[in-house]
Amino acid sequence: MIPRHVNAAYETFAFGVRQLVLSFLSRRLEFIISRGVFLQSRSVFASLKTTPAIGRASRDLTADFAAQANAFDANNSPIRVEHDKKRRQFVIRLNGSHDRAVLLYEYVGKKTVDLQHTEVPDAYRGRGIAKHLAKAAMDFVVEEDLKAHLTCWYIQKYVKENPQPQYFEHIYQ
Repeated sequence: MIPRHVNAAYETFAFGVRQLVLSFLSRRLEFIISRGVFLQSRSVFASLKTTPAIGRASRDLTADFAAQANAFDANNSPIRVEHDKKRRQFVIRLNGSHDRAVLLYEYVGKKTVDLQHTEVPDAYRGRGIAKHLAKAAMDFVVEEDLKAHLTCWYIQKYVKENPQPQYFEHIYQ
């Protein structure tokens, strides 16, 4: 049998730890929301209120948080492709400004570009983000009346899946 004063001290300690963890998670969640990731905080905190055990509460929060943080959907989120002509790249800023998807190109002649490489961070792959980069690059080639070498395998795939006549007119075969 555990003496009463030890049990009371343990309960006080456990309560303090839980408050500390909740405070930390709350501050972290506010920081993430302020950085542009919009979470449904009510559902996250609802799981904490109904969960008596601190271990289970943190697991529930972690699961909710991970699911919502990865809920970026290219079809539902407004995706803005920026064209940095100086650096010769197309950029999509993901998660505020930390993560970026990029498509790199180089001029290989006066009116010829080489679309070299497309890269999307692992956490955002499979969500159609590279498609936006490829479309912007191909639209740029058409608008500027350039010829393009398609070194990047993804751009080659994009052109095959989106057979636009104006694209084929501007591609070196």
